[in-house]
Amino acid sequence: MVDRLLRNITERVELSRYEQELCKTYFTHKRIRKKHYLLQQGEVCKHMAFVQKGLLRSYIVNEKGGEHIIQFALEGWWISDLYSFLTGEVSNYNIDALENSDLLLLSRTAEEEMLSRIPKLERYLRLLMQNSYIAMQKRMERTLRLSAEKKYVTFADTYPELIKRVPQHMIASYLGITPETLSRIRKQLSLKEGGVDLDQ
Repeated sequence: MVDRLLRNITERVELSRYEQELCKTYFTHKRIRKKHYLLQQGEVCKHMAFVQKGLLRSYIVNEKGGEHIIQFALEGWWISDLYSFLTGEVSNYNIDALENSDLLLLSRTAEEEMLSRIPKLERYLRLLMQNSYIAMQKRMERTLRLSAEKKYVTFADTYPELIKRVPQHMIASYLGITPETLSRIRKQLSLKEGGVDLDQ
């Protein structure tokens, strides 16, 4: 059940067989059905979640009830509200499943004990945090600098699997554009490429 996680870790740090087996003991398996929550706004985020199978999203809800998607997470990705997880303060985020999903959860207590017993994993988690920060910074730059069409093209090129699995209105929410704008962009791109209407 944890093979994907161990591959993800050992791509970044080298662990002995003993360390790999020990690492497994700190994670708990959770199966979450489509449209069910891993975290709801107002709760404290108690886990970091590694996606073994499935697809999740994190999002905030504005005062008018509109959703703004912050992150998607598919197989091999992590998802959490790190601020709430690290500080113990309540979360402003919701995390739910877009598909039936299998997760491996790591609690704060388990993380601390795991790092004390397998110090190499400090490097793994540091690399995760660095990559997360870089991705967030790139996304902010694209949001401020690129046109709606270029935002979508960049997203499609970077995350082709998400284009296949995520509803278009959610991609629009992630990009900060309206579903109507996204539909227009997709039609224009299909015409440029001489392809078939992407919304058919």
